[in-house]
Amino acid sequence: MSENVLHSPLEAAHLALGARLIPFGGWAMPVQYTSILSEHAAVRNTAGVFDISHMGQVFVTGENHIAWLDRLLTNNLSKLSPGQGQYTIMLNENGGVIDDLIAYRISGEETLLVVNASMIPEDVAWMEKNLDPGVTLRNESDEWAGLAIQGPNAADIFKKLYPNETLPPRNGILKTANGEIVCRTGYTGEDGYEFFCPAALGPVIFESFISAGATPCGLGARDTLRLEMCYPLNGNDLSPERSPIEAGLGFFCDLEKPDFIGRNTLVSQKSNGPKLKLTAIQLTEKGPPPRPHYTVLSENGETLGELSSGVLSPTLGHGIAMAYLPSAYSKIGTTLLIDVRGRQFKAVTVKKPFLKKPK
Repeated sequence: MSENVLHSPLEAAHLALGARLIPFGGWAMPVQYTSILSEHAAVRNTAGVFDISHMGQVFVTGENHIAWLDRLLTNNLSKLSPGQGQYTIMLNENGGVIDDLIAYRISGEETLLVVNASMIPEDVAWMEKNLDPGVTLRNESDEWAGLAIQGPNAADIFKKLYPNETLPPRNGILKTANGEIVCRTGYTGEDGYEFFCPAALGPVIFESFISAGATPCGLGARDTLRLEMCYPLNGNDLSPERSPIEAGLGFFCDLEKPDFIGRNTLVSQKSNGPKLKLTAIQLTEKGPPPRPHYTVLSENGETLGELSSGVLSPTLGHGIAMAYLPSAYSKIGTTLLIDVRGRQFKAVTVKKPFLKKPK
C-alpha cells in the first residue's frame, strides 16, 4: 500500500478482527472481515457496523451561511429546520458533479456537511474559492471517527447503548450529551444512522456497537448493498462530466431556486431531456459478475457505453449494474449485451431500484 495512504483511527481494531484492508479514496479501509455475502446478509437481516472515518466533516457557520450554501448546492437548505438534513449535490459551472453529500442543519448558524473521502481537499478548495464574506468553514475531518450502523436492528442497538438518548427521525441529526453526533441516514436501504465521535474514542465505540450485536462490515458489502438500491457512488456513477439530471437525481435539485452554480445546465437538460441517462441493468443469463468499465452493447452489437458500477447481487442472486446509456436505450425492458472479456451476456434495463423494499 502507498506510503501516502491515510489510516482510520479504527485500523488496529479492524486488523484484530481479521479484516482485509484495501486502498479506497486515499485511505486503507476494510473490504471485508469474513465474507461479503455474510456481511451483506447481516445488514439486510439484523445489523452491521461500517467504519466511515474516511468521510469528511466540514462545519459551515455564519449568519448568512444558509443563503451561501443554497448558491453552492442543488437542494434547498432554507427549507430545513435545525435538526434536519438532506441529500444534496455540489456542481461545477457546467453542471457536472463535484461531489454528492449530506447537509445537516445543526442550528440556525451552523451546518455540517458530510462529504466523500476522496473529495475532501477538492470540496474544501471549491468552497473556499466561492466563499461569501461572513461565512466560515471548519474542516474537522481529521478530528472525527465515523461509524454507520445499518439494518433492522440498528435502532434497538442504539437504545441498548444510549438508553437516555432518542434517535432522531429520518434525515434528522442529534448531538448527544457527550457531544457525539448522530445522523439518521444511510447508504444501504435499511434503517440506520451515522455516528460521529472524537477520533480517539472511535475504537472503543466501534467495539461497543459490535458487542451490542452489530456485525462488522467492509466496503465490499457496502458496495453490494448500495447498488441493490441504485445509490450512486461518486467517482463511478457520478463525475464532473455528468449532471444530476443525467444521473436521475433531479429530485435533489431545486430548480425553483433562482441561482446556484451549474443551474443553467440542469434547467436545459430538464427542459430538453438528457441525451444520456444512468440506467439500471440486470443480467438475464448466468455469467461472471459485472464490473465497472465492461462494455454495454445493443442487441445488434452497437457499442452504447460502459458500466459505471456492477456486482453480483447477494439478495437477488444475479448480476446488477448501472451505466450511462443514450436515452433511447434507457427505457425499461430494453435488451442489451454486456461484454465480459470478449464474451457477451444478455441483459435488460429495469426500473430502479433493483431491490424493492416494502414501505
